[in-house]
Amino acid sequence: MARIQKHVGVELRFERPLVTVDVIIFTVLDEQLHVLLVQRPETRGEPFPGRWALPGGFIDVGQDRDLLQCARRKLKAKTGVSSPYLEQLGSWGSADRDPRGWSATHAYFALAPIGHLELRVESQEDGTFLPTMWAPVDEALGMSLAFDHGEILQAAVERLRGKVEYTSLPAFLLPEPMTLPQLQHVYEVVLGRALDKSAFRRRMLDAGFLEEAGTVSMGGRVAQGFRLRDRREPTVFPRSFKAAE
Repeated sequence: MARIQKHVGVELRFERPLVTVDVIIFTVLDEQLHVLLVQRPETRGEPFPGRWALPGGFIDVGQDRDLLQCARRKLKAKTGVSSPYLEQLGSWGSADRDPRGWSATHAYFALAPIGHLELRVESQEDGTFLPTMWAPVDEALGMSLAFDHGEILQAAVERLRGKVEYTSLPAFLLPEPMTLPQLQHVYEVVLGRALDKSAFRRRMLDAGFLEEAGTVSMGGRVAQGFRLRDRREPTVFPRSFKAAE
């Protein structure tokens, strides 16, 4: 669609690309890292009808002052969650990714505990509910997702697993209060390998990002509970888990 924009007294004529924000929402479910997928509507004229995709949608210039605000709005609308961990992943754009025309998307990934999510994904066109599912990440990566969402998901998984090696990111996948064994388990689920218990405990406590928060009942016994001191940013460790303790 052609658009005329006045800038310093000069009329600029250009084609307006489609601009969206997509959110890769991760959680841990049934001992595996999962990602939220939404089935595309089968309405006539919709691209990739019936295919699974990442949740997202078009930027609303009347509501969204920036990309982050749009990502937060989409996340709230799709899951009911307003304040999980949210990080910008990157941008994808080309003349070929959407059959409706030249398009660009700005992708964010979010981490949230499964118990805090209330799925309520609707179509943007008529307000009807669209099918959603939590898919194990390894299975989702093998699916033929709509648009270039397979490539975007791959990038998000690599970013998450890479950062988990040297940050406290997995703590955002747990409800509070959490225990150190629960936290270690989530690290191991995301990384796909076991970690030494004593070394892990020392790393978590020495980093100072946790504070005591009462006790948690675990299978008939009581364990010390913790919560994050600051939920705005993950803590960066001085060395990665790949390095020798």
